[in-house]
Parts: sequence; structure tokens; C-alpha cells
Amino acid sequence: MAQQRKSLNQCLHETEPQNFIRVSEFRLMKLVEDPDQQPILLGLFLSMYLVTVFGNLLITLTIIFDSHLHTPMYFFLSNLSLADICFISTTVPKMIANILTRSTVISYVGCLTQMSLLLFFGCMDDMLLTVMAFDRFVAICHPLHYHVIMNFHLCLCFVLVSFLFSILESQVHNLIALQFPYFKDVEISNFFCDPSHVLSLSCSNSVTKNIVMYFIGAIYGLTPVTVIILSYYKIISSILEITSSHGKYKAFSTCTSHLSVLCLFYGTGIAEYLESFVSSSRKSAVVSLMCTVVTPMLNPYIYSLRNRDIKNALQRLWSRTGKSHHVFHPSCSLH
Repeated sequence: MAQQRKSLNQCLHETEPQNFIRVSEFRLMKLVEDPDQQPILLGLFLSMYLVTVFGNLLITLTIIFDSHLHTPMYFFLSNLSLADICFISTTVPKMIANILTRSTVISYVGCLTQMSLLLFFGCMDDMLLTVMAFDRFVAICHPLHYHVIMNFHLCLCFVLVSFLFSILESQVHNLIALQFPYFKDVEISNFFCDPSHVLSLSCSNSVTKNIVMYFIGAIYGLTPVTVIILSYYKIISSILEITSSHGKYKAFSTCTSHLSVLCLFYGTGIAEYLESFVSSSRKSAVVSLMCTVVTPMLNPYIYSLRNRDIKNALQRLWSRTGKSHHVFHPSCSLH
């Protein structure tokens, strides 16, 4: 602890010279250099944002209003959809505003706020996907005790713990950034305030920063992945013990949507991490943009297209809306 405090004091002392500056705002990377491409980019991001919000909101409302979906798995899915709406809302509206104003400036407070919210909702996604893996493990490996184990109080407890852990992670990153008011540069090599890019500019001495970051990564990265791997190891072992091929298919089909979302979430995250080492900053920024924009957009459609319960619930909701429209249609009152 004394060594970490010494490194921190040394880092703060080294930020005083001329090669470090106290900033009140940052400059983000430009999305495109050609002004003629701005309207196309504006339409693209706006449509992707609206599709994401509409898709996730539709999933959430369908789960709320359809009693057949009042189960633990869909309770977690509704929370995941809300987290995805908030996750994409931390970056895309600001990018749209930057396109409209043709400015890439973001204030210091605004940058820390965006970074904090991005980490919070990203961690919520991670935690909820982990809880959903555990839910599938109980449903397949302990089907007779499923409703006893996955009761409402435990499900609510899982969501609250995910919420608290996400707050803790986001605030730890913010506290690290706030410890270093001086920065090497004001240029962030990304389209939004990526935590790794902001912290890389914060101080020349990275010993303390790296220790904390690796510690956080070990807790928030390895723990969920370990739980997911163990859960699916048990799931696959249980499925292989089923004698009938129909039973195996039925058991595995309940996991396909979750597995698809897991592959998308971790696949884009790993691609972003690897791309930052082997490619230019712009290519790395494009990959991180895919991770923060495309993943939340595709999640609801993966669940709706590959999930029979969701499709049936959407059909019931549609037919119910159609009947209500027929009953209250003005022309019907004339007969």
C-alpha cells in the first residue's frame, strides 16, 4: 500500500511540468473528414439508434404485458434490454450532436460522465448475461427444483447485486481519472470517451494505474467468464446424458439465443481488445464503435428471431392490439 501511495504521489508530481496540461475539455476523433458524408452518417446513426431503442423497448413491453413470459429468464432479459437502451444512449446521441454541430469537443465533466455511464451499463450487460447463464444451468440441470431455486427474491437479488457491482466498477474508474487532473493531451483517439483511452492520457507513471486496472479486469472479467464456462460445461454434460435426440434438441434450443448474444458480446469485446494492439487508432475506434452500437442493436432481434416464446408473445400482443383497434374503430360504432 505504501509503495502504491508513493507511485501515486510521484505520478501527481510528474504531471506538473510543461509537457502535461490541466484540461477543461477533450477533443474526440472525427467520424469522417469529408463534410459531404455527414448527412449519410447522421442518417445511419439515427436509424441504428431508433432501431435499437424500438427493438429493446418492444421486448421489454412484451415481457411485461404477457403473463406467459413472467419467468426468471425473461425477467433478466427485460433488464438486459433496458441496459442495452441506456448503453447505446451514452454514446450515439452525443455522436449525432457532434455531426449536427460539426464539433468534436466534449467537456471534462461530460467525458467522465459518459465514461462512467458506459462502464456502468456495459458491466450491467456482462453481469446479466452471467446470471442468465446460471439460470439456464438451473433450468436444465435441476428442472424439478427450478422454480424453488430461481424464486422472485433470488432473481431480484441477482439484479440488485449486478447493479451495485456495476456502480462500483464505474466509480473506481472515475476515481482513478480524478486523481490525475493533468493530461498528456486533449485528443482522444476514439469517437467517444473510451475509458482505456482517457486513462492512458492521465499520467506518465502507469504503475498504480495498471495495478488497479488489472485487478478490476480480474474481478469483472474473469469472474463472469468463469461462471459462464462452468454453467455451460454442466449444461452440455446434462444434455449429453439425455437419451432421445428430441430431448437433446429441446434442451439445447433453450440456450441458443443466450449463446448467440454471448458470442456477439464477448466476440466484439475481444476483437476490440486485439484490434487496439495490431491496427491504427481509427480502425480500433471503428471496432469499439461496433461493440457499443451494433451489439445492443442486434440483441433484441436475436432473441425475437430465435426464441419461440418471444415470437408467440409478439403474435398474441399484435392480435390483441388488432382486436382492440377493431372494437374501438369509429366505423364499428355505426353498425
